[in-house]
Amino acid sequence: MEQPALVVPSRVTVWYDGGCPLCVREIALMQRLDKAKRLHLVDVDNPDAACPVDRKLALARLHVLENGKLLSGAAAFAAMWRVIPQLRWLGLAAQVPPVGWALEGGYRAFLIVRPAVQQLFKVLLR
Repeated sequence: MEQPALVVPSRVTVWYDGGCPLCVREIALMQRLDKAKRLHLVDVDNPDAACPVDRKLALARLHVLENGKLLSGAAAFAAMWRVIPQLRWLGLAAQVPPVGWALEGGYRAFLIVRPAVQQLFKVLLR
């Protein structure tokens, strides 16, 4: 069975929840690391933001467009990591099925506790 080629995109578009304090911190970190400005960030909490999926779904899961392919969840994080040199190794590792499956499982588990974590961040950041 042929393995897919490891992809390192030159630029990705990221749709994220700007109303989530945890998401905002994560995106701020990615922006600081993105010296080459390869991330095009779209805050889907803004009602005027254009998004390729239903807004409710976009607010529930991170979405990224990489080389014409729409990704979500852990795969979207991995695409973001691939354009940032310091994190590229992690993004490439995520393309290997067992690693990608484990990251997606962790992401799905996180989504269950995300509302509680968001509330905690809101309280801590006051």
